Amino acid sequence: MKHPEYCTVSRLPTVEEYVRLRALAGLSAFSEDAARIGLAGTIYAVVITYEDMAIGMGRLIGDGGCFFQVVDIAVHPEHQGVGLGKAIMEAIMKYIARELPTSAYVSLIADVPANKLYEKFGFVETAPRSLGMAYRVRR
Repeated sequence: MKHPEYCTVSRLPTVEEYVRLRALAGLSAFSEDAARIGLAGTIYAVVITYEDMAIGMGRLIGDGGCFFQVVDIAVHPEHQGVGLGKAIMEAIMKYIARELPTSAYVSLIADVPANKLYEKFGFVETAPRSLGMAYRVRR
């Protein structure tokens, strides 16, 4: 990475970092209990720190063989626009190329305009053949 004050580390965010970064980046909220369970199922994760504080993250989740999903790409708003999202994706894509079976299916749900970033890494829209769909449990 070009900025020496940023450090990219292959590790899980802590529950606190995860909840905080999702909120700061405007992503949907999860409880700490849900985050703890979800983080335990991570296949690969990367965190970017600045002055020892997590300011960016991304994860790869999946079944370990066939299906994988890139999730939680989040960068603190004060640090956006300097290539940190790209650095997170580069780390995830290196892991994918190195560790996943060649037949693996890797997907993601892209918020606009972040879809332009993902296109740079070879992700393409699946419509009209298939559409992303979601179901959210609400209590």
